[in-house]
Amino acid sequence: MNPRESTHLDSTDGLHFPEDERAQARRFNKKLAWWPRFRIRNRFTPLLIQSLLRVGQLNGAARLARHGLHAESTTASVNGDRVPVRIIRPRGAIKGVVLDFHGGGWVIGNAQMNDDLNVAMVRDCGVAVVSVDYRLAGATPVEGLMDDCLVAARWLLGDGCQEFAGLPVIVVGESAGGHLAAATLLQLKAWPELFQRVYGALLYYGVYDLTGTPSVRAAGADTLVLDGPGMVDALRRLTPGISDAQRQSAPLSPLYGDFAGFPPALMWVGELDPLRDDTLQLADRWAKTAGVEVHLLPDAPHGFIHFPTLMADRVLEHSRAWIRQRIQSVAG
Repeated sequence: MNPRESTHLDSTDGLHFPEDERAQARRFNKKLAWWPRFRIRNRFTPLLIQSLLRVGQLNGAARLARHGLHAESTTASVNGDRVPVRIIRPRGAIKGVVLDFHGGGWVIGNAQMNDDLNVAMVRDCGVAVVSVDYRLAGATPVEGLMDDCLVAARWLLGDGCQEFAGLPVIVVGESAGGHLAAATLLQLKAWPELFQRVYGALLYYGVYDLTGTPSVRAAGADTLVLDGPGMVDALRRLTPGISDAQRQSAPLSPLYGDFAGFPPALMWVGELDPLRDDTLQLADRWAKTAGVEVHLLPDAPHGFIHFPTLMADRVLEHSRAWIRQRIQSVAG
């Protein structure tokens, strides 16, 4: 069987979390309840957070060096369109490539922010990770961010990047990066020879309907991490000047796209995440044409893979094992 072809939807039945792990997650959630919720209501707050993020990344090269790794900053270019990318390579043979789209609500973040997660993939899976430093919303429309991500994907999968020619590619996206990953795949279908090199998509709690799925619209004031009641308004602020009907068109809202010919996917979302319907509905549509493994995690809020819990550790271990399996399916 072609490793890109299978049609089934697996649920959480194969992955169980014991009560002690769930109890630990609940204890951490109590701490999260005291944290401010992430909001997209002005330009000042994202700029402040972005500045603090960059300060915290000043010793990033030293942290990579402790693992015997380093990052290369280069530029992806297609037909004159350019976007910065950050590449971390394994010390040995490169078995595959991960194309990484960071999160941050489209308004904060950069290609370096997932270094810890990416280093683990590099070391455990033998992959090179190419992280896209797409422009941020505010000064740039969301469509501009999507254009950046498509340029990076076409460069990696096409003739612009000979180093990784012929290697299987796994697309990884988290939160807003999940949206950009799914949108990029939908646009890549216009280049079938490039699209066929993508052998899997790993998506963490993405945003796939920019009008707000039912769980977003029903989100209450007690939402952890995200500002539940303000999410629908925030999505409209990110896409000004268009109607909800226009917002629901693909690829802007990937949920409404055509998933024929898509590669297998692994999707994660927490029960406490306002975006849970985004993942569950996307998984249902995707599974009509390709294999999907989807997990709805108990006691898990948005962003859980970054939290110091055993549950997060097991999710990331499972994800890395899935990446290895996808790469081995090509070799086999």
